[in-house]
Amino acid sequence: MKTARIVVLAIAGVAGLAATYLASRTDTHTPAPAAPVVQLPTVDVLVAKSEIGLGQAVKPEDVQWQRWPAETASAGFMRRDTNVDAMKDVIGAIARAPFIVGEPIREQKLVKANGSGFMAAILPSGMRAISTEISPETGAGGFILPGDRVDVILSRRDKNPDHVGPDIIVTEILLANVRVLAIDQAPKEKEGSNSLVGKTVTLELKPDQAETLARGRQTGTLALALRSIVDNKETSVEVSANEQAPKRGESINVVRYGVLSSQTTQK
Repeated sequence: MKTARIVVLAIAGVAGLAATYLASRTDTHTPAPAAPVVQLPTVDVLVAKSEIGLGQAVKPEDVQWQRWPAETASAGFMRRDTNVDAMKDVIGAIARAPFIVGEPIREQKLVKANGSGFMAAILPSGMRAISTEISPETGAGGFILPGDRVDVILSRRDKNPDHVGPDIIVTEILLANVRVLAIDQAPKEKEGSNSLVGKTVTLELKPDQAETLARGRQTGTLALALRSIVDNKETSVEVSANEQAPKRGESINVVRYGVLSSQTTQK
């Protein structure tokens, strides 16, 4: 009986020592080394620190340097490794298009005013800014905003050639697909507003178009027709072939006694 107990105690002791040994081996086991993290090359890119609106002068607090993956840094971005003074260069420049927070600064969207006003700074070469009066009735109820494109429609009163009845009202598209630069003195949409009622609209025109508009103001009443965004794929301000104002000898639409008819102009 005593021998059996001694055997059992011996087996238990050996088992305990084995368990202790295995536990110590597990605790001191060295974990496998982690795979090294690949570091992508980066460059410092000048970005907008805050929103920069159309026509706004860039201030020092509006821009900052930000790390950017070198592979995705476009050649048009302003980088510290190629122009360490880029931040100084953009201070005071005027935004020709708005920037959102974090957007890389590009020279194509900035213009140096050099003492000129905002409108003179953002006008493309060869273009003119000319203003004309509008009202809610002639300005699409205030839903025309800066940046939209419009057709300028001229309505004038002509004497009845038959000398019978009232004068006839002649309408024609004076200018087609022209860009709105500002309503009154607001070059951009007001915060949180989808309409902008004003008394004056400023249009971007070529010199000959500016002359046409000036003559039209003396001839009759001007109204603006808002164009669909879908129709604005053609950014040229040239009047397309089917949108040209009627010339002498061509047919125009005439409203007589509330009835729409067609009439040929005198040669």
